[in-house]
Amino acid sequence: MKNKCCSAATCNWTCEAIRKIEADVQRSADTHLIKLDLPYFEECDIDIYLKDESTHPTGSLKHRLARSLFLYGLCNGWINKDTTIIESSSGSTAISEAYFARLLGLRFIAVVPKTTAKKKIEQIQFYGGEAHFVERSDEIYAESRRLAEELNGHYMDQFTYAERATDWRSNNNIANSIFSQMTYERYPVPSWIVMSPGTGGTSATIGRFIRYRCHHTKLMAVDPENSVFHEFYKTGDATLTLDRGGKIEGIGRPRVEPSFIPGVIDRMETIADVDSVATVHWLEGILGRKAGPSTGTNLFGVLKLAEEMKANGEKGSLVTLLCDSGDRYLDTHFDDNWVAENIGDIYPTLDYLKKFN
Repeated sequence: MKNKCCSAATCNWTCEAIRKIEADVQRSADTHLIKLDLPYFEECDIDIYLKDESTHPTGSLKHRLARSLFLYGLCNGWINKDTTIIESSSGSTAISEAYFARLLGLRFIAVVPKTTAKKKIEQIQFYGGEAHFVERSDEIYAESRRLAEELNGHYMDQFTYAERATDWRSNNNIANSIFSQMTYERYPVPSWIVMSPGTGGTSATIGRFIRYRCHHTKLMAVDPENSVFHEFYKTGDATLTLDRGGKIEGIGRPRVEPSFIPGVIDRMETIADVDSVATVHWLEGILGRKAGPSTGTNLFGVLKLAEEMKANGEKGSLVTLLCDSGDRYLDTHFDDNWVAENIGDIYPTLDYLKKFN
């Protein structure tokens, strides 16, 4: 629902809602930047870092996005005290939006594919949200719009608004945080930042910030299998679609999303699903805890770049994101039977990764 005017009562409620969100921000610390101990690269002066977004209150990178989307909707007059919030999501954004909806006392419905990890559904419900299932990932858009119209609610539409809801110049966005935390490292300005797009909002924020601050950092986007982003990056064909979604939740899309901005990206690669999943299994042995599969996509892209830098005699730092915890995927990407049936044999990649330890 889009309001045309703001009564005194509505304006007062909106101001109080914004205050609650800003207070929540002040209670939260920044996420950690973890330097990986990889002698294979450190001996040739290449340092690799993970920005650990799993430490947000709702456990993922999408906490930042959900906060920005709520503030954007409130300030645009799209959300009031009676608004039902609807979002199309594969889980993590919905978890974070459910958190903020509960903070503001609003009903929240997540439209999710039936294949969404069980743990994510449980967390949506933990924060008071409702899960509305569709058969395929490409059905989430139309069903979200239908529900919003039926309930006179507001469809957040992360895939359209992610790139514009976030203040990419400053406001402690993720790019600003990365560069601030790198200040005292031996290579404080990263040679590369690697990001896997889901909505495309984070890659847009990072890419814009790099250019705005005139850094020499390059941005590489990494796409999983069964996603159109990489092909769109190469061809510019915005009509590309697929009739199925990918196996790496939270990233890649079956259509070109409005928030994906190819012009901020310097290079793009597709990462095989077996490589993504093998990499998070390998990473567990380094960190002592599990990360979600999109982190594997990110990190495999970093390792590919680091090998190229080593071969070329280049020195520097590379940064990517630990997007969420692997505890959300215990019944999927960390279940041997599920991996064998849905991903394939990850052991050849695991053997390849051993050399980096």
